Amino acid sequence: MGFAADWLTLREPADRAARDEALLHRAVELAGPDPVVMDLGCGTGSTVRTMAPLLPPSTAWRLVDNDESLLELAQSAAGSDASTHLIDITSVSSLPLEGVTLVTASALLDLVTEAWLTEFAATLTVPFYAALTYDGQMTWDPADPEDERITDAFNRHQRGDKGLGAALGPLAGAATQAVLSAAGWSVMTAPSVWNLGADHQELHRELLRGIGTAANEAGAADAAEWTARRVAAAATSSCSIGHVDLLAIPPGFTDGGERGHH
Repeated sequence: MGFAADWLTLREPADRAARDEALLHRAVELAGPDPVVMDLGCGTGSTVRTMAPLLPPSTAWRLVDNDESLLELAQSAAGSDASTHLIDITSVSSLPLEGVTLVTASALLDLVTEAWLTEFAATLTVPFYAALTYDGQMTWDPADPEDERITDAFNRHQRGDKGLGAALGPLAGAATQAVLSAAGWSVMTAPSVWNLGADHQELHRELLRGIGTAANEAGAADAAEWTARRVAAAATSSCSIGHVDLLAIPPGFTDGGERGHH
């Protein structure tokens, strides 16, 4: 698994605007007064840039990714005291969880498998904040007759192997909630929808190209033609891409109402 830094940078403002504020602030509270935050699949540090202004300056960051160049970018966001961990998340047991008070992730869960989630839920003993998990819903205005077929093909592609086995793709949000709830966790979710209009044309066009490529690989005929029409209309159209944010508290965890910011 890996993602180009330019794509992650391009999507960051839309991600930040979409995040559910209530879950974000509750996650900050749950991190406690002396936070040690492990950011799983940290990318360029989007979660760090979002959360750091809300957390104490003394917050310790543990940045986990399988891309060394992305880790360097994330560390520049988190500060030189942040630790970087160049590891593949396929091995839950290898994650640097000792002393961690909160685990975060962004746009990650749609890449994992249910078996990975089950092991993760059994291993983790601190709150988990996962933002911007794709939920399979995409709509455009004005509509195109092929939108639904392309979306269906893209969603099939998202269920392919992203490095861990058959990915959950658009089922990830619901699956994570189900797995954690079954393991006794308290789970809260909220929508975090990308709403892309005329001021997001570059992101919209890159998104369309990615959707078209994936849909084509999944066997959608005329995906290239759909992409060309949609890209040409990006300046005068809008789209909504569904995501879900999730905050989960493990069984037996109490913050006593004393931790974090109030």
